[in-house]
This record gives sequence, C-alpha cells and structure tokens, in this order.
Amino acid sequence: MKKLLRTLSFAGLICAMTMPVAHAQQVPLPTTAAQVPGPAPGTVMTKPYVQMVARVAYFWGWPLVNAANRAHAFSEAPEPGLMGGVIPVAYNRLAMLTGYIAPDQHFIACPNQDVAYGAGFFDLDKEAAVIQVPDFGDRFWVFALYDGRTDEFASIGKQFGTKPGFYLMVGPNWKGEPPAGINGVVRSSTRFAFAVPRIFMDDTPEDHTAIRPVLSQINAYPLSSFDGKMKVTDWSKLPHFPAPKSAGKGETKWVNPDTFFDELPAVMKQVPPLPGEESLYAWIGSVLNAAANDPEIKNTLKETAAQLESETITPFLQWRLNGRAAGNGWNSPVNNAEWGTDYLNRTGTAKSNMYDNRPEETKYIYTDDDSQGKQLSGENTYSITFAKGEVPPVNGFWSLTLYDAEHFFNPNALNRYSLGTKNKTLVYNADGSLTLYAGAKSPGKDKESNWLPAPDGAFSLYIRAYWAEKPVLDGQWKPPAVARVR
Repeated sequence: MKKLLRTLSFAGLICAMTMPVAHAQQVPLPTTAAQVPGPAPGTVMTKPYVQMVARVAYFWGWPLVNAANRAHAFSEAPEPGLMGGVIPVAYNRLAMLTGYIAPDQHFIACPNQDVAYGAGFFDLDKEAAVIQVPDFGDRFWVFALYDGRTDEFASIGKQFGTKPGFYLMVGPNWKGEPPAGINGVVRSSTRFAFAVPRIFMDDTPEDHTAIRPVLSQINAYPLSSFDGKMKVTDWSKLPHFPAPKSAGKGETKWVNPDTFFDELPAVMKQVPPLPGEESLYAWIGSVLNAAANDPEIKNTLKETAAQLESETITPFLQWRLNGRAAGNGWNSPVNNAEWGTDYLNRTGTAKSNMYDNRPEETKYIYTDDDSQGKQLSGENTYSITFAKGEVPPVNGFWSLTLYDAEHFFNPNALNRYSLGTKNKTLVYNADGSLTLYAGAKSPGKDKESNWLPAPDGAFSLYIRAYWAEKPVLDGQWKPPAVARVR
C-alpha cells in the first residue's frame, strides 16, 4: 500500500510539473458597437417589461414616425402643388408659395406669416437633388434641409454668405463626383430629406409684388434634370391636391398610436442609429421582433402607445412644458434642429412646433402665461412693451405671433397674425419704446396698428428672431413681460 501511495504521489508530481501554469486571462472587451451583445432572441418578456420598452420607443421614435408619415403624404403628390390648396407639397422636387401661408390651414402647427415658404421631400437613395439658389440681393433668406431625425444638415442662407448657384444634396450612400456647375455638396445622414426655403417679405403690397421674380427662380429637382441653367417656375399656377384626412381638432395627426409600432420597424431601417444609439436600436428591435410573433406583446405595445400619447405627448402643446426658461415667463427650445440624443426637446418640439431652424438661424421664444403666471386668455387685454432699443436684436428679422390653443392662427377681421420687422405702420411710444397689444377686444382705435387679435379663450405668444445677434443667443437679452392691462 505504501508503495502504491508513493507511486501515485510521484505520478501526481510529474503531472503537476508538466501541466502549463494557469494565469488570470483577459476576456476580450468590445471595442465597437457591433461587438456589444444585445438582448437574446426568444427571451420571455413580461408585460411590465414590454410596457417599459414601449414607452421609451414611443417617446424616442415619435418625431421619426411623424417625419416619415409626412414624407409619405408628400409622395402621393403626382407633381409639385398645394395640399388642400394651401400647403406647398412636392416629392423629389420643390413647391413654393408666392405669399404668406393661408391662415386657415391646419396641416402644420406654428407657421409664421413673415416668410414665403417652400417645401419638398426627397428620396436621396433614388437620386441626388440639385438645390437652385437665386440672387436674393439684400433680402433675408434661408434654406433649411432636414434629415429623418429633424436635424438640419446644411448651412445655406444669407447669414452663411451662400452664393447664388447650384448645390447638390446627396444621401448617405451617394458616391461620385458632382458635375461641373455645382457650387457645393451637402449630405443627409438619412435616405429621406425635407427641404424648407424661408424667404422674408414685408407686409406690403409692393413687396408682395417685388418678391415674385426671385421666388420663381427657387427650385430643387433630380440631378438628372440639371443642365447648368436657372429654371424659372410660376409658382402661382400650382395644381391643388386633397389634404390628408385627420380627425379632431389641431394639427393633422401625423402619428397614430394604433399604427405606430407597425410603422416603426421600417422607419428604423430608414434612419440608422447615431453613434451610441446602436444598443437602443437593438433593445427596441428585440421587442418589435417579439411582437411580430406574439399578439399579446403587440397589443401591449398598442395600449402603451395610446396611454403615452395622452399622458406625455399631448401636454407638449403647452409652451410652459417645452424648452427652458428664457426670462419673464417665456421659454425657449434647446438644441433645436441639432438634437443629437436630446430626445426630450426633440419630441417636445415635434409635437408643438415641428421643423425648427437651428438657433443660429432662428431663436424661438414662447409663452402661454402672463407676468403673473396665469394662462393668457382673450377675455383680457395684454401689453408687451419693448424698451427703447430693446426689440429683439437681429440681423435678419423679428416677429411676435399669436396662436390659438392648438398653435394655429386666430381668424380675425384685420387678417393679422403677427407683428414685427415686416410691418411699416407700427406706432412707437414717445420715449422710443414699442408696446404691442393682445386680446380679443380692440385696445382702442389709436392702438390698433399694434394689436394682435386673440380668440375668446386661451392663446399663446411666440417671438421669432431670425439671424439673432449674440445677446439673444446667449440669453443676455430677455423677452418683455406680458402685462395684463384689463
């Protein structure tokens, strides 16, 4: 027995001496997003878990689905025209208005009556598009180009020193060289892009006539139609197309909670993740994949969407729940048109005021409340007084617009919806200050040139500062308090 034990001990020693020495070994760490493991397919998902992911997905994806559904509506236009006879609509081309947007339209919330608008959606996977820029002279203008996330991806306008000529708008997959005659190339990070020219015009018959020739030279069209020559179009002769159906009051319902999660998978394929969003896409995608084979999960998604629309999205119509404080009871959006992962401001703006310009192009400042923090109501009269030299300091133009509770114009006998740079009949006070009035009743004949007629009920006020100067951008300039007069 002792001999056997000695033999075994010796054998164990030999084995130990011949085995490789084991050290702690590094598990490979992921160095790219693709190497990070995601949710495992087939994992059981409880209802509370599905609800949690659904809430994140709905809030995050609301602006993307909104934009995609607008693009689909535009794609049904057979040629550039006017949706409902009032909204410029075009697909892979551009359509322009020749004056202010109609005050009775309800397709796009928070329009302004300071500019002549244009609009067009483009499928850049189908073909690159040429943006035609005429010589605007001293007139303020800006062309906003948005991707599928509602971020702007180009700087084209007066403040950027953009020269007249032709610019090529391409998609993420475009490869090639621009033809001779193209001044520059801008690239969208998504397949679909939305172009919105905004051209300032005075509120005078003379300027409404003077602007027509330059408007006729604004255009956008497929690269295959480019010949190096300025195309001229009489935009006053656009055909009219039916407007999309929409139930209830307020803006056309571009997002339907009942169909949102049916539409989201395709939208996520059209709008690739930003750097850092890969795990979010995988997380949301795992639930969407599970819902495709599980009616109970699909129904939970639909129920959660309806609940979030009511509880979280709809309240964004209140300016007091948008952006951050700008002084004297006003708020202002943050990161507009360069949202990145600021999903709070992106979704809030998509509900209240879709397609903002970037701050350096336009500073937006808005309020629902008077100086006492109470909801503005047409039953009262309010004064908004800019001290001498304290109207919004801008290189472009400024305006104060009045909206109803749904963020649309209030029809009125004066046909007046905003006041500002465009108006040549504003009356200044003896001390050089400027007082504007808002309310359902006239503040008096001597003050009517400075009056914005309001509905009988709730309304809001909205300041736009195009090409704002530094004091507006950094918050040194404060909007005036809205004082209740009576």
